[in-house]
Amino acid sequence: MTDYADQLAREQKKVDSIYARLDELSRIARKRLTQVRAEGGKGSPTHQAERDSFAAMYEDRLTQLRAVEDRLVFGRLDSESGETSYIGRIGLSSEDHDRMLTDWRAEAARPFYEATAENRMGLVLRRHLSLKYRTVTGIEDEVLDIDSPWARRAAQEGTLNGEGALLASLSSRRTSQMTDIVATIQAEQDRVIRAPLDTVTVVQGGPGTGKTAVALHRAAYLLYAHRRRLSHSGVLIVGPSNSFLHYISQVLPSLGETGVLSRTIGTLLPGFEATGTESPLTAKLKGDARMADTIKNAVQLHIRVPKDLPTIPMGPVRIPIEANDIRTAQNTARRTHLPHNRARVTFVNAMIAALTRRYADALPYTPDADELNHVSDTLRLDDVVKRTLNLSWLPLTATWLLQDLWAKPWHLRACAPWLSDEETTALKRQKGSAWTSSDIPLLDEAMELIGDDPRSNAQTARDRERAAAEQFAKDSLATYGVSSSMVSACQLVDNMEGGSDDDSLIDKAARDRSWTYGHIVVDEAQELTAMDWRMLRRRCPSRSFTIVGDVAQTSALGGTRNWATTMNSVFGAGRWQLDELTIDYRNPKQVVELANTFARSAGLKVSTTTAAREVPTSVSASIVPDSELVPRIVDAAVTLAREYLSSDGTGRVAIVGDAETLRRVEKELWTAIAASCGWKETQRLRSQSAWARQLNLVTPQESKGLEYDAVVLAQPGAIETSGASRLSAAADIYVSMTRPTQKLVILQTAKDAEVVRFT
Repeated sequence: MTDYADQLAREQKKVDSIYARLDELSRIARKRLTQVRAEGGKGSPTHQAERDSFAAMYEDRLTQLRAVEDRLVFGRLDSESGETSYIGRIGLSSEDHDRMLTDWRAEAARPFYEATAENRMGLVLRRHLSLKYRTVTGIEDEVLDIDSPWARRAAQEGTLNGEGALLASLSSRRTSQMTDIVATIQAEQDRVIRAPLDTVTVVQGGPGTGKTAVALHRAAYLLYAHRRRLSHSGVLIVGPSNSFLHYISQVLPSLGETGVLSRTIGTLLPGFEATGTESPLTAKLKGDARMADTIKNAVQLHIRVPKDLPTIPMGPVRIPIEANDIRTAQNTARRTHLPHNRARVTFVNAMIAALTRRYADALPYTPDADELNHVSDTLRLDDVVKRTLNLSWLPLTATWLLQDLWAKPWHLRACAPWLSDEETTALKRQKGSAWTSSDIPLLDEAMELIGDDPRSNAQTARDRERAAAEQFAKDSLATYGVSSSMVSACQLVDNMEGGSDDDSLIDKAARDRSWTYGHIVVDEAQELTAMDWRMLRRRCPSRSFTIVGDVAQTSALGGTRNWATTMNSVFGAGRWQLDELTIDYRNPKQVVELANTFARSAGLKVSTTTAAREVPTSVSASIVPDSELVPRIVDAAVTLAREYLSSDGTGRVAIVGDAETLRRVEKELWTAIAASCGWKETQRLRSQSAWARQLNLVTPQESKGLEYDAVVLAQPGAIETSGASRLSAAADIYVSMTRPTQKLVILQTAKDAEVVRFT
């Protein structure tokens, strides 16, 4: 009988063989890349472009192989039939096409995540392999049939366990970037990850239940399972902040996927970035579904019949511009159902035709075609005609329309009669003010109604060029003997047109407001307004969404507090499904119980969750004298910093509070850190970028979606009193309490404790 050390050695040998194959594939790709580059710039421009595309293809392959190198293998399955298979980040086969490593997303890997003792799915043993880079450091076996020989063998070899890998990942220190959970996905998470593509999947779960991780792994799974469909449309990830998007940025590359666009609502519209701020009430009003009609009304106000209509002298006759002509031309343009600016072309043509006919009718003879064409051209260039037609159907831009709407309260009232005087005043803003996140969906709505510059002819030409390029690519692939499974003609064309396939897709999607995605992932979705949802729905006509959030964490006044209410209105009743995650992997049991008790007492709709672990010393709550509040906050932060922050950049501590409390704390904090940790360590911590910061002072909103080893919650009553509403403030406190993985320290004054009580 072998022992644990023997098992480690055997698994190391197997892992080494898999890494050898990975290295061989890397060498092959690198060799081919070198060969292509060695050909230099010789040959025709077409052949040079062809070589560049192959170079980009091999570069992409090398990037993918490098991204999955760390902890490539993490699982083994032993079946009832005696077969053994290994599970990893990507699939690998030997030179003879024998399977060496099964991609975690493949159907064959499903039992690794979902098999139980009651439903073994053909397994007798599931083994978790712990790797540090390429070295096997641990083995844990789950025997699904406790009466089988495998159970006795695993017990004797010392490998029998089952939750060690998960618990190790939970207790590890936080870093500046989220890590994947591919080796520790749980059954309830895996079922969500593998849900069908053509669904709207809403994932509700309390803090720490892995909603974000599940959403990202689902994106990776869909890109694997539906590669052909999504390779030309891509996946969009929408997050609450740029800090959050940076935090999750390495998860998909570690799973072998890079062709995903990540955006916030405020940066989703090409050419715009929301940098302005506004009150919660203003944001709520802009997010109201009725704003769609407001924008529509604002556009329609610029289609009218001017009061004073001129008469145009034209040679021997005078041509009156009549109101009936304008109304008829406007109706003709409306019937095209084209966007405002494109429909205006129809309106202008109809008006010029009407005026030309009136000219012909006024003559005592029948004019020939040349004369009528000359009259039409003259009318188009006439300043009085142009001014009248502009007043009748004004050409618009979305930016001008929205700025004009906010700057003119009387104009806004005409377009939005549902607004009260107080609400109209809340929306008033000077022209030229910075755009806010709530403006972006309204700009998008206006652009949809007004339309971009017509480029249909150019698009048709591009389509023809694309078809010809794809045919050339197919011929090139055949000439070079490259398998279609390795690279498609579409990939080759994308590379030839500039950059790699993924980069090309991302770049094109990022530049194109009208781009439609094959799938959209929305995180912290409870914060989105009705207008946000209209903007996103427009970008995915197939209605393929993964929507994750927690209605107990909703702080936006226009956000979601009931999924059915929002989803029925956005997608329709019966056209979405709700899944709920129930296990909190982030917070210790003591934190979960305290946070849930507070949230329920505040009237929040809290999901039922079970903590995966207990940390008896994870909660500390104190009431301190007013004069001692800031020093006690600083002392707590310094103590936690010494305990959890490492010089290698791991470990995260945060002080969470309202802006005024954080301002009072900041100066004293760094003085105390210098006294406790030394000048060198203080300089290291203070010089860290916003993304890599180990010691953080953040508001509840800034902490949303993030996690820390330890959190000092300072003066939660101040968060309560400064909140947009009672429920919003309670949600902010709930969010703040549920950020730590190890330790929560709550510090209040006696007055503050009268506002927010935890016992």
